[in-house]
Amino acid sequence: MPIEKLNQTTGRAHRPLAEINVTPFVDVMLVLLVIFMITAPLMQQGVNVDLPDATTTPLRLQDEPLVLSVKPDGSIFIARQEVPLAELEAKLEALLLARGDEAIYLRADRDAPYHAVARALAAAQNAGADRLGLVTDPE
Repeated sequence: MPIEKLNQTTGRAHRPLAEINVTPFVDVMLVLLVIFMITAPLMQQGVNVDLPDATTTPLRLQDEPLVLSVKPDGSIFIARQEVPLAELEAKLEALLLARGDEAIYLRADRDAPYHAVARALAAAQNAGADRLGLVTDPE
């Protein structure tokens, strides 16, 4: 049975219009696009940084702050003395107790592996450092 209807004024048959109106769909999509464009920059959870090179200048622990350095090969230093990762937490804890200062500054080479920097920060925090700072070069 055909779906055609007879037009009473002209007497001709016509089919029902079966097109989808996309205007409301486009309006909704444009609103969503604007919302995502506004909220996308707010969802970033970090700042792009270029880590500075670590220096190997000698530090006097009595006068200078406690500085932890990470080299590009992942080796970790307290001042100029290399410390194995297994002993790092114990040495930092002893130094913090002797100094009475709970601040540690981390100098990491820009090419240092992320896991080495994260392990150094975790060891410093586990040793009892209340304040951890990252040393960078000024722009």
